[in-house]
Amino acid sequence: MIVKSREARKIAFEGLEIQDYTPGHNHSSSLALVEIPPGVRHRRARSERSDKYYFVIEGKIRFTLGSDDNLLEGGDFCLVPKGVPFGYRNDTRFKAVLLLVHTPGFELSAEVFED
Repeated sequence: MIVKSREARKIAFEGLEIQDYTPGHNHSSSLALVEIPPGVRHRRARSERSDKYYFVIEGKIRFTLGSDDNLLEGGDFCLVPKGVPFGYRNDTRFKAVLLLVHTPGFELSAEVFED
């Protein structure tokens, strides 16, 4: 399967700009690029279905995993196991970009938002 960037589904979600490269496909994983503008956050949540693999491509993100709070920058990686609460925010003046893989693939109905 090949997906050109112009074919990715663009999703606006609470200030995040998401390019979903695998919507509607029944694969073992899904892949998206997430742009986080300055001042935007992903509210605390957990997945009841998927492990999440976040790789920071650009910028800096304040990432909370369980009760641990960490600053992640370009080249850093965070694995969010299924069921573990997480959240992140961009406290900088510059856009941040994350590569996100869900295994198994993403399903919004399996996401539980805590706040």
